[in-house]
Amino acid sequence: MIIITLRTDKPEAEIGLYDDREQLAYEVWEANRQLAATLHRKLHEMLEGHDKTWSDIGGIVCFQGPGSFTGLRIGLTVGNALAYSNEIPIVATQDPGWLENGINRLLAGESDGSAMPFYGADAHITQQKK
Repeated sequence: MIIITLRTDKPEAEIGLYDDREQLAYEVWEANRQLAATLHRKLHEMLEGHDKTWSDIGGIVCFQGPGSFTGLRIGLTVGNALAYSNEIPIVATQDPGWLENGINRLLAGESDGSAMPFYGADAHITQQKK
């Protein structure tokens, strides 16, 4: 199974490409405020570099937090959109062994249906001005 992994909870974004448990590629870059502009391009380049297409993806593993509100929202939205559009399983984990645990869950046939963020605290939302 070709698996995409996503971690976008901090300024350094991480994506991986796996064939079952074998790592084919892994990239970490300073995404900062450019995550939405770079994530799809980086994924596409990683797939293309290994002669894979979007339709080859068989599952997605996402780190769900805690972490950056915007980073988690962007990364998990991309993961959920890919899973939904390709009708493939997605799992989300928040533990230190997220990558290995997520891959093991996918290979065991598990799916969360969608990946929900865990921010670690309530969002700090500015009150609406009256």
